[in-house]
Amino acid sequence: MADAPLMVVDGAGLVTGWSRAAERRFGPTAADALGLRVMDVLAGDRRPGGGDGRAAAGLRLEPLAGASWAVWEAHGPPGPGARSDVVEAALLDVLFTQARVCVHVLDPELRLLRISDPSADPGADESERLRGRPFREVCAFEEPERVEAFVREVLRTGAPGVDRPFRAPPDDGPGGRRTLAVTAFRLQEGHGVRHGDPGEILGAAVSVVDVSEQVRRRGRDAALAAVRDGVGWTLDVDATCRDLVEALVPGYADVGVVEVVDAVLRGETPEPGPLAPDVPLRRAAFEGGNQGTHPVGDVREVQPGTPFQRALTDLRVRVLPLKDAPWADADAARADSVRNIGAHTLLVAPLTLRGAALGLVSLYRCGDSEPFTDEDIPVVSAMASRTALGIDNARRYVHEYTIASALQRRLLPQRPAPQPAVETDHLLLPGGGADTWFDTIALSGARTALVIGEVAEGGIHAATTMGQLRTVVHALAALDLEPDELLARLYDTAARLANERAQLPKSDPLQQEPLAATCAYAVYDPFTEKCTVASAGHPAPLVVEPGGDAFVVGLAVGPPLGTADRAPVAEVSVPLREGSLLVLHSNALRSHAQPSSGALRLALTPTDRPMRDLCDSVANTLPDSADLRGAALLLARTHAMPEDRYAAWELPYDKTAPATARRLTSKRMADWHLEGDTGDATELIVSELVTNAVRYGRPPVELRLILDRGLTCEIRDGSTTAPYMKYAGAVDEGGRGLFIISQLASLWGTRYAAEGKTVWSEQAIPGDGV
Repeated sequence: MADAPLMVVDGAGLVTGWSRAAERRFGPTAADALGLRVMDVLAGDRRPGGGDGRAAAGLRLEPLAGASWAVWEAHGPPGPGARSDVVEAALLDVLFTQARVCVHVLDPELRLLRISDPSADPGADESERLRGRPFREVCAFEEPERVEAFVREVLRTGAPGVDRPFRAPPDDGPGGRRTLAVTAFRLQEGHGVRHGDPGEILGAAVSVVDVSEQVRRRGRDAALAAVRDGVGWTLDVDATCRDLVEALVPGYADVGVVEVVDAVLRGETPEPGPLAPDVPLRRAAFEGGNQGTHPVGDVREVQPGTPFQRALTDLRVRVLPLKDAPWADADAARADSVRNIGAHTLLVAPLTLRGAALGLVSLYRCGDSEPFTDEDIPVVSAMASRTALGIDNARRYVHEYTIASALQRRLLPQRPAPQPAVETDHLLLPGGGADTWFDTIALSGARTALVIGEVAEGGIHAATTMGQLRTVVHALAALDLEPDELLARLYDTAARLANERAQLPKSDPLQQEPLAATCAYAVYDPFTEKCTVASAGHPAPLVVEPGGDAFVVGLAVGPPLGTADRAPVAEVSVPLREGSLLVLHSNALRSHAQPSSGALRLALTPTDRPMRDLCDSVANTLPDSADLRGAALLLARTHAMPEDRYAAWELPYDKTAPATARRLTSKRMADWHLEGDTGDATELIVSELVTNAVRYGRPPVELRLILDRGLTCEIRDGSTTAPYMKYAGAVDEGGRGLFIISQLASLWGTRYAAEGKTVWSEQAIPGDGV
């Protein structure tokens, strides 16, 4: 190109462009000249006299954009009219002699006219050798038809196609298949374009750039981003492992396997340092084909002499070819699985955190996939670190959950105590955060208290709060309080606990977590066959009658425990037919407790089945959903008090009442076969209680004997004056009645009602009693 500049020089005086004319005049090839100082180049001028310092006299400088200069032969400076043509010629010369991009000029039939190939010998004229050959023969693509269709579309529309990726077979260098970015522009006559007419289509300029490494790097970056975005967001070890293989297969690897130390899955703390050879691993996740002889859940030791065992020993990531693997004999079963999936490369990475091995990630590439290289090691190492952190967080949660669950189960009743007129059983669904408690409490007068509650937090803190509230409920229940009175005092206790929590140091995370809980308390009386219920923020119980009809107790639910503002809690009494089911349940089961469409009513019908069968029926009916994990259900089937288990009389309100009471008691003791010491003690207790009722109370006076868990004596009168135990002096003639009762009975107490009070005592029965 005669009108091309000899060279291009930047503002620092360094050669950035070099033509063949410059090569002929000054000697260095383009590859050697680029980057040289222009004065050193001029010193090597081959023209006569050029090397004595006069070379610059035959040259002319023209400024270019970007503080660069074009160096021209002095005899051929371009005139103003030819300036653009000269620059275009210079651009083409640089493009075809120095560019690092392979450029092809094609005619409209996609035959080669000219080529610049930076990988070819600079002295060879590739354009002359390949001119006239079809483009698809010049460039080796796996799908040449697609490439030709792409270029023809550019010729048809004139719209440039930029960086369209196509695959090519591997060359002689390292790596697998290549990715070539193809850019195509339509060539046409310039005059017609300026007048809106496309003019004659002369062909196409097509550049081809090998972007294989960029594609591989983007693939590695995308896989790492997928792991960072999708792994470690759950507190479940198995889910974390599944998220990893799903993020990597099939985009990054063809097969992915994650194995975790079996003890880690149970929440145990891993030992620091390399993993001992006899420590078993459990396959936690697999993706990418047939699992072979080791499915998910399989537990086994890692065989010595294998790359898996070495990775767990030195805690290093390694890439290994699998053809003729020398470790195949050491672990024949795994080697057979590798051969079955057609894997040719293995990348194995230990899951390590703080120097402890948590497990192992094995990634395989199969078939015609590119093999893993050492470039993948730092990427997979970062993936393994992210996964190990997620597994350790899940392990810590499992550890805490295991402790909290164990604590919760120790705080819950292990086996319902038998009640005289109530059959009870419970259902606790697996999972959850140890935040639900329930209880069955025996009360005086053969009554039974049924309690259920929830704490609005999880983990050990929930179990601790649950234990505190359950203990308080037990203590208050022993005072024979009505349900509304008991919850009123439970509100006070919760407020004190919340105040104690607020006084913790600000560094304590519990200080920032307000106490919130709910509780429902019900008392069933088998003599009246009524259930009295009150609730502090907890759902009202469901009642399923023997015929299958069901209703939710119409209860005004009070605010939850721990709230600053609370209204008085109202209780409600509902009659229960013989054999009715009273269902107290967690808040999660609220929608399933609807009388018309809820699953509980269907699962509990018919109601006369064994209690364990009813609980199993509910467990089988409820869906397996995350919101039901840890939900609890307390089931009670109510009956009237059996007539042979109690006796009741109204006594005269005079001085004959104690003798009458002793006579009636003696006969009933004989009927129940409780004569002897038990009968004598009972007569003395009844005599003292009746005497106090006649002396200090008001009519009517009633005596009731109950034989259930023990022998209960009850004296009811119309006064609300509370009796109290005195310690009489040595010469006092009275005041020893309640003291004597306290010595003869296991328990004694007083409960109040609108019509008066009841003083009761309870004695243990030797043997079976009846």
